[in-house]
Amino acid sequence: MARKWSPEGWREMPILQQPNWPDGAVLENTEARLNNSPPLVFAGEARNLRAKLAEACEGRGFLLQGGDCAESFAEFHADNIRDTFRVLLQMAVVLTYGAKLPVVKLGRLAGQFAKPRSADTETIDGVTLPAYRGDMVNGMAFEEAVRTPDPDRLMQAYSQSAATLNLLRAFAQGGYADLHQVQRWNLGFVSESPLGERYRDLADRLTETLEFMAACGLTSETTPQIRETEFYTSHEALLLGYEQALTRVDSTSGDWYACSAHMLWIGDRTRQPDGAHVEFLRGVRNPIGLKAGPSLEPDELIRLIDILNPDNEPGRLTIIARMGADKVEAGLPPLLRAVNREGRKVLWACDPMHGNTIKSNNGYKTRVFDNILSEVSGFFAAHRAEGSHPGGVHFEMTGQDVTECLGGAQAITEESLSARYHTHCDPRLNASQALELAFLIAERLQAERSGENRYMQAS
Repeated sequence: MARKWSPEGWREMPILQQPNWPDGAVLENTEARLNNSPPLVFAGEARNLRAKLAEACEGRGFLLQGGDCAESFAEFHADNIRDTFRVLLQMAVVLTYGAKLPVVKLGRLAGQFAKPRSADTETIDGVTLPAYRGDMVNGMAFEEAVRTPDPDRLMQAYSQSAATLNLLRAFAQGGYADLHQVQRWNLGFVSESPLGERYRDLADRLTETLEFMAACGLTSETTPQIRETEFYTSHEALLLGYEQALTRVDSTSGDWYACSAHMLWIGDRTRQPDGAHVEFLRGVRNPIGLKAGPSLEPDELIRLIDILNPDNEPGRLTIIARMGADKVEAGLPPLLRAVNREGRKVLWACDPMHGNTIKSNNGYKTRVFDNILSEVSGFFAAHRAEGSHPGGVHFEMTGQDVTECLGGAQAITEESLSARYHTHCDPRLNASQALELAFLIAERLQAERSGENRYMQAS
């Protein structure tokens, strides 16, 4: 029998990837201020997301989860939020139209400010300072005052998250997401890329469909689904003091919900079954994610599933596989077989980014676009072989015209990485590369559905 859960119970458990806050009293005061602040999201929204993820878990939908590697205070601007939202809308249209499946749109936005690190400190020219752990904790500049963890940054992250959510809700519900706008969503640098023509062709076909629907009386005015969309937010639940401070009891159900985002996930470095992060997230009723890297053994995965989703509810738990292009074919099938054998209801998503990070010859941390595509293809192939549903993709991207990942239709080279390399942490896909990825996924989903239809006809 699982022990009784409380929002502060994680404090009794071993915990990894935490800053060394210099003043515990200041941190405690900041968490108290957060606890008295309004929630960022509501329990009903999280329940709606869980229901949609349950549909995807059963093969009747697809999860599109994307956004920044690590949000930045310095780059906080309405245009950046809009452009990232717009690229996700483009990708969703490609997937929905191409694969004929509802797409759940989930952003890595409005809370993705903290990052795990491989070491607690960083040394440059004989000087050792705390590692940069995201703007929620400290700053990037290699200066002692900037690198010292500062609890006031928690409040700044909260305020920026609230403003981002406010704008996202306005975009999603205020007409910007109207499907009649598909042509206008094209960013300038995307429209000029090889992907631009392909997207314009899809948009033209969608416009013809909308015109036919309008002739039948289905317009933006009569059908809200045409002019509005549902958009949810997510981030890694790394700083549990922040998460606890924004956890609330839902007045309608009496359940606890983490109200910092609609969905939270546990990283590959903090998924210890007896650790603090698993302990905290097992007790909140949000849909949650679990990163699964190549070191995760099948038996441990089943143990984690039983802790995090003891009632075996579809939509509660998403397993986000991040194996690497060279490991996905060997590493993923044993996990799929174990979950299928034990009858566990989970949604499988592919993170093709984190297992494919390399350092270029000129010193930039980067990712090769072909490796990203290869891992996505391997993910689909593994599911096809095991008879399970490839339910989503989780990736790092931006609406800005960055040059951080090698290759793609724009053919970004090592020499051009420095042109617009702006990330605060890991390299991100730009809009053109993200759209290229969406077309690939749509093709894979079409093939999967064609295979299912042939099987049903034969039986």
